[in-house]
Amino acid sequence: MSSEPMIPLWEVFIRPRNGLHHKHVGSLHAADSEMAVQAARDVYTRREEGNSVWVVRAEDIVASDPSRSEENFDPAADKVYRHPSFYDIPDEVGHM
Repeated sequence: MSSEPMIPLWEVFIRPRNGLHHKHVGSLHAADSEMAVQAARDVYTRREEGNSVWVVRAEDIVASDPSRSEENFDPAADKVYRHPSFYDIPDEVGHM
């Protein structure tokens, strides 16, 4: 084992433009949040792909247990009001 400290892993999320949600685009290693944001901008927004960058320490992310997916996600199927697919959205609204 190495005695060197581990450099934290960060997950990177980019919002392509206002009105859209952030999307996970990849991961990187950085010593702190400021370096993680800078590295994320350098690596993932070279061609002006986004206007907002989020970085989250991978160890801080909590995920649902895949073996419990039925109880976590199945009950939503009978609640149609949770799915906005049947709403009419005016053209003036644009992206939500």
